[in-house]
Amino acid sequence: MYKRNAQGWSKHFDFLVMDEISLQIAFILAGLFRHHSWVYATPLYRSLGFMLILINALVMVLFNSMHNVMSRGYYTEAAETIKHCFYVFAIATVYMFATQSGDAYSRILLFLTFLFHTSVGYGLRILWKLYLKRHSKSREKKNSMLVVASPDSANEILQRLSKDTVGGYKIVGTVLTEASEKSEIAGYPIVADMATVGNYIVREWVDSVYIDAPLSDERVIKLMDDCALMAVPTHYHVPNMSRNGVKRFSEKIGGTTVLTTSINYATPIQAVMKRAFDILGGLIGSLVALLIIAIIGPIIKKQSPGPILFAQERIGQNGKRFKMYKIRSMYMDAEERKKDLLEQNRVKDGMMFKLDFDPRIIGNEILPDGTKKTGIGEFIRKTSLDEFGQFYNVLRGDMSLIGTRPPTVDEWEKYEYHHRARLAIKPGITGLWQVSGRSEITDFEEVVRLDTEYITNWSPGLDLKILFKTVGVLFSRKGAM
Repeated sequence: MYKRNAQGWSKHFDFLVMDEISLQIAFILAGLFRHHSWVYATPLYRSLGFMLILINALVMVLFNSMHNVMSRGYYTEAAETIKHCFYVFAIATVYMFATQSGDAYSRILLFLTFLFHTSVGYGLRILWKLYLKRHSKSREKKNSMLVVASPDSANEILQRLSKDTVGGYKIVGTVLTEASEKSEIAGYPIVADMATVGNYIVREWVDSVYIDAPLSDERVIKLMDDCALMAVPTHYHVPNMSRNGVKRFSEKIGGTTVLTTSINYATPIQAVMKRAFDILGGLIGSLVALLIIAIIGPIIKKQSPGPILFAQERIGQNGKRFKMYKIRSMYMDAEERKKDLLEQNRVKDGMMFKLDFDPRIIGNEILPDGTKKTGIGEFIRKTSLDEFGQFYNVLRGDMSLIGTRPPTVDEWEKYEYHHRARLAIKPGITGLWQVSGRSEITDFEEVVRLDTEYITNWSPGLDLKILFKTVGVLFSRKGAM
């Protein structure tokens, strides 16, 4: 029976447990320093202690705190520990504020918990990593592995596998897909060829077979079938199918096992969390939108007769078309007048449409003396009130709170291959591009780079960071247009 390596956050479950222990040690020490007593003796602090356990686990999963933990150096580990502990402290503070129990707790105790959690947590992480690295080097490798590779890739593959200190694999030999006069490669003996490899496996100690050879070779397919018949696990290395950074994983579709490649992916739990967050935000945002419409709606209709909401066809996730709603800030003939203003577009390649002064906005006009006059429409856009109509799209599922901005149809029709990458995720009201400059960024390639960076590194924690930054951008009104 093959034992699969842990995946995702469970891969570092030991570090999660270690960090929970360090937090409890910090909480108890803080109680001893502040009150000179056992902190769990008080029901109030007992409930907080259990809540800290949940908050710490939530931060660990949401922000992927242990990503690449084994390869992080001392300074990087210190920075990541401080960041993780700060998130725990911040969420705990929000929890106390939400439950209206903040005054009942000692602020000094909470601050001491943060300091102790940071120092104890950092120390335990470093010690545990040193132990794991030393243990992995000293322990006996119990899993014998046979490597099958082409002559061109065998040396590199063997060197990489020999450096793996986690899997505990012992390479017993190699098999080349082409005939060779060599008796060994990278210090490992060539024990068979493609015609005799099956006989070698059936007679020798082989726990698994690592294959780095094209599936177009019928001998490779036969070897995998023979291994399946012998119940010997095979590990097939997917050779450079696409650019770096693409995630690869196996799954079942229609009863068949397939290898899927994607720029990124969300686990079922993450997808549910993101949608639940969208529904909650969509409900709140839609209620606020109704209030905004009630206040400024009459002003819009007075200065520019017509509907208060503006609907425009946009391109959503993977090319799906939908109607995006905005609180109208432009005159009714704005779309017709757009073609007359193309020469003034700040984005010269035409991949987006932005003007320094847009006469289509309600109240905007250039006076005879050259003065530029603005009105209600410019106020709506500067304060981003027009975006509140999109919360209805979030509720419908066409959009998300955080994502990439959906292009118009005419912009989408100009897309090249790498531009389409920004459509790999559900469009959002705000995103990495918006909090990185919004309308101050006029280079569409920079927009694509930021959007692709967001999708590649997406996590629930990143969404929260962007949401907090969006609030700051809105209050500063920086880059709004």
